[in-house]
Amino acid sequence: MAKLVMQLDELSCPSCMQKIQAGVSQQDGVESVKVLFNASKVKAEYDEAVTNPDELTQAVTELGYSVQSIKVK
Repeated sequence: MAKLVMQLDELSCPSCMQKIQAGVSQQDGVESVKVLFNASKVKAEYDEAVTNPDELTQAVTELGYSVQSIKVK
């Protein structure tokens, strides 16, 4: 399992957090997702054999949110 942290532009409401969590969770290979509202961050654990940081970033941007940076752990 790999882990990543995405720094987003500021989230404006709790429903944004829920929308992102649901959208990223639906991606194949994603094991867990946590959205930190106050920090505007998304933490995810995923299977590297199934998905990658680019696909997860794309999932967030397709929901209408901007990703400022990504850290893969």
